[in-house]
Amino acid sequence: MGWIHNTNQKIASSKVGWWFRLDGSGHPKARKDSFFFTEIRAGLATFFAMAYIIAVNASIVADSGGSCVCPPGPQAICDADQDYALCKSEVKRDLVTATAAISAFGSFFMGLLSNLPVAIAPGMGLNAYLAYTVVGFNGSKSVPYEVALTSIFVEGWIFFGLAILGMRQWLARAIPKSIKLATSVGIGLFLTLIGLTYSEGIGLVQGATATPMELAGCPQDRMDLETGLCIDAYKMRNPVMWIGIFCGGIFTSVLMMYRVKGAIIFGIILVSIISWPRSTPVTYFPYNELGNANFDFFRKVVDFHQIKRTLNVQSWSIGEYGGQFGLALVTFLYVDILDTTGTLYSMAQYANLIDPVTQDFEGSSVAYMVDSITISIGALLGTPPVTAFVESGAGIGEGGKTGLTAMVTGICFFIAIFFAPIFASIPPWATGCVLILVGSMMVQSVTKINWKYMGDSIPAFLTIAIMPFTYSIADGLIAGVCTYILLNTTVWLIELASRGRIVPPNKADKEPWTWRIPGGFLPPWVVRLSRGKKDFWREDPISSFEGEPEVEAVNEKLERKASGSDNVEMAKLSQEKGDEKTV
Repeated sequence: MGWIHNTNQKIASSKVGWWFRLDGSGHPKARKDSFFFTEIRAGLATFFAMAYIIAVNASIVADSGGSCVCPPGPQAICDADQDYALCKSEVKRDLVTATAAISAFGSFFMGLLSNLPVAIAPGMGLNAYLAYTVVGFNGSKSVPYEVALTSIFVEGWIFFGLAILGMRQWLARAIPKSIKLATSVGIGLFLTLIGLTYSEGIGLVQGATATPMELAGCPQDRMDLETGLCIDAYKMRNPVMWIGIFCGGIFTSVLMMYRVKGAIIFGIILVSIISWPRSTPVTYFPYNELGNANFDFFRKVVDFHQIKRTLNVQSWSIGEYGGQFGLALVTFLYVDILDTTGTLYSMAQYANLIDPVTQDFEGSSVAYMVDSITISIGALLGTPPVTAFVESGAGIGEGGKTGLTAMVTGICFFIAIFFAPIFASIPPWATGCVLILVGSMMVQSVTKINWKYMGDSIPAFLTIAIMPFTYSIADGLIAGVCTYILLNTTVWLIELASRGRIVPPNKADKEPWTWRIPGGFLPPWVVRLSRGKKDFWREDPISSFEGEPEVEAVNEKLERKASGSDNVEMAKLSQEKGDEKTV
């Protein structure tokens, strides 16, 4: 459409286009094929793919009881106590608001400040660890909910310090290339598995007794009451599964094959609309207690709930919980740093934003700092640590390349604060096939892994395999990195002991790796500050390496561009620089 094209061009040529490096902005690092309306569509796709977190996170964390006090005695007394049940219900409503609010804040500023198409929200896995391991069901563990939130608050500030000093960025750059590529593939399979399960997907697979996993696909009311597994006679007979497959999967795939803009969103909306009427066998609101409660909430359409029981309830009386407090803090720390590092890198890789020289991505320092601050703010609202969401791949798959994508997602989460009944009613089978399709696109990186040398390929394969099978990005990264160190250190020691006579026959195929990362250990802003650059917080747009004469000359031109002068000469210089890079 002409007006869309014209609007894209006008916004690209404005200060907004320059800041976000839209295609046509004239920025030396403008991101090809990044257009305003494409970014909006991508942000909507990301939001719909991860909107489930609003309801799911609230349900999981509310199982801990939150700040409610369970009457003394067996756990059964807690659920039987009417006052305690009402308190937990209010905690859940608090967490619906808190989850949407912190996701809106984090995603918006992630996009605005780091210019990455990555949304953040309370992490799946981390919320379960908080609810069932640290605090326990109905507060049955040794650490109270209030103290657990304190550990999350402290963890966020530790992260912030690591981000400022460049530790998190260095870690991302120091991981071998094969492991980083494998991370993207592993997360793709991880997303696929999520999309195949009952909790967040179409319910095609389930856990089993004789084998780790088996075919499922039967209605929820046809599950074996003792094992919770699908009865053989009813497998593959769940109508919602077939709606998800054909309307959410096949329909969306055909649209994507014809490159229809907004294909992912159309699939989600179609399945949701089909699933909302109550008189159909595929309804999301069956006539039972849970269905009635969900439908009553859905009918409100607009509903704002003020946070009361989870807002700023941290307890600093950590002396008596010293050991458990420290364990929770360290666990949150290492799981979140690996999850966030792996997810951010894989999303940057998927969006083609990785610097081929430094193996880092633009805006990494700011991205880690935004994530860190959001963790601490989220703890004040009562939520588990936030992290970058792999569902951001849905938006990137729609063409999202800049921070505008994440900002749109953040705005949608802000709207969801007031329209939570609608957004929380998107059924899992509406987003399940979307996750599968995104997973299929992310595994394309597998062809870039160095399969020629086993010192690279075996760690990469373990990274890919362990992520979905353990339901943990962190576990896959740990397995891959540890295997890489063991294999290659052993080869190095044998070569050293034999004075270079015993080496693998194809060692020449090994990818080069060094702990000396291009660009140095210190974050770029520290380097700029040490060289006396007054606006040290501003990234040099041309090169990751500073101090080179041509870079300084271009930066001077960019400053003149920012002041509105020398536009013609700047365009020529940018073109020359692009030609040099091409050569």
